[in-house]
Amino acid sequence: MEAITRDFFLYLSKNSLLNKIAQNRGGSFAAGKLIGGVDFKSSVRFIRDLNNQGLSVTVDHLGEFVDSVEVANERTEECISTIEMISKEGLDSQVSLKMTSLGLDIDHDLVVKNMTRILDTAEKHKIMVTIDMEDVPRCQATIDLFKKFKEKYSCVSTVLQAYLYRTEKDLEDLGKYQPFLRMVKGAYKESPEHAFPEKTDVDENYKKLIEQSLLNGNYTAIASHDDQIIEYTKELAKKHNIPNDRFEFQMLYGMRNKTQLELAKQGYKMRVYVPYGMDWYGYFMRRLAERPANIAFAFKGIFKK
Repeated sequence: MEAITRDFFLYLSKNSLLNKIAQNRGGSFAAGKLIGGVDFKSSVRFIRDLNNQGLSVTVDHLGEFVDSVEVANERTEECISTIEMISKEGLDSQVSLKMTSLGLDIDHDLVVKNMTRILDTAEKHKIMVTIDMEDVPRCQATIDLFKKFKEKYSCVSTVLQAYLYRTEKDLEDLGKYQPFLRMVKGAYKESPEHAFPEKTDVDENYKKLIEQSLLNGNYTAIASHDDQIIEYTKELAKKHNIPNDRFEFQMLYGMRNKTQLELAKQGYKMRVYVPYGMDWYGYFMRRLAERPANIAFAFKGIFKK
């Protein structure tokens, strides 16, 4: 049933008609519930509210798989503008982005040029930029780009996905860079050739990767709504005397709001992933596909506000 549910929501995420309807009619419905707003400016008040509650933020301008140089350059300008506004407004926020949004599928030199401009701005304002991980065909290119940028910039981090077989080796290879890493289970539909097909295996690999990352001294963000993973991380930190400032928890905006606040009150860094933009529908469907419990979390978040 979980596999059927996952496939169903992934199918919906790729439905162009539903995406178009959501863009045309759903921005106001989603704002302040699933996304910050249709643009960054309209998201600022929601981010400030989260900050005032003791929660940190990372923002993401929704949209990926860009196939136009013009759009890739527009996304670059948007990200630069966002970083500058975060600094100007004094927000406790980082930025997340995908390499495909900057032209990864178009031209290598284009994505390097665009990301360099973004990181130059990020270094100036001391704001972390996280390179989100994408599907398997783009995984190695994303890691290679991260390594390239990490040699020059300090304000850059990336994401590793626990459901991929390759991730343990990737984590080992990244060790020498002393990376800031976000650890996730993974949201894309991948074949058993590349990914663990069973949830129990993904969970066990996730725990192993969290332990490996923390014991290697990497600053590690555990991005999960799963109580089992959260409690495992807490106990692991206690067992090995890992201070709270060496890791953080991350959750999606609009999901598990009470738990987010509880973790912050317990003294843990809690960062909320706040997406914004018109392309919210596909993002939302993928989040529901990740884990059936997200469906309940999402609708509670929607109708409680």
